Amino acid sequence: MLWVKAFHIIFMVTWFAGLFYLPRLFVYHAMTDSAEQSAQFKIMERKLMIMTHIGGAMTALFGFWLVSFYPWEAFKSMGWLHAKLTLVVLLWLYHYWCRKLVIAFSEDRNTHTHRWYRWFNEAPSVLLIVVVILVVLKPF
Repeated sequence: MLWVKAFHIIFMVTWFAGLFYLPRLFVYHAMTDSAEQSAQFKIMERKLMIMTHIGGAMTALFGFWLVSFYPWEAFKSMGWLHAKLTLVVLLWLYHYWCRKLVIAFSEDRNTHTHRWYRWFNEAPSVLLIVVVILVVLKPF
């Protein structure tokens, strides 16, 4: 079980690297007027999105594997885990939103300002803090 947990954490770090850096690229991409720079950002965003997909998928795989170690009766009483999984669903929605934004940028259909992306960039940080607190402290 410890190996599974270790790989879950490793891939979670990979997933979050993408969730943290991709919106930063959006900030810079939204600020540029240069077609050359925009083309470079499109490549970077596409490649980072692929890495983010892999990190997220492997995080989910190892996470489901970890949950499978718990007996059903124990799982039902783990309020902290239910809260964590709810926040993970929000992270997946954020991930999906990032995917849609990568597509919008790739098709030159961005409608947001760099300021909007600066705020958008904060969501995974807040969610990560709460998830880590839930996992470590198991408050309920």
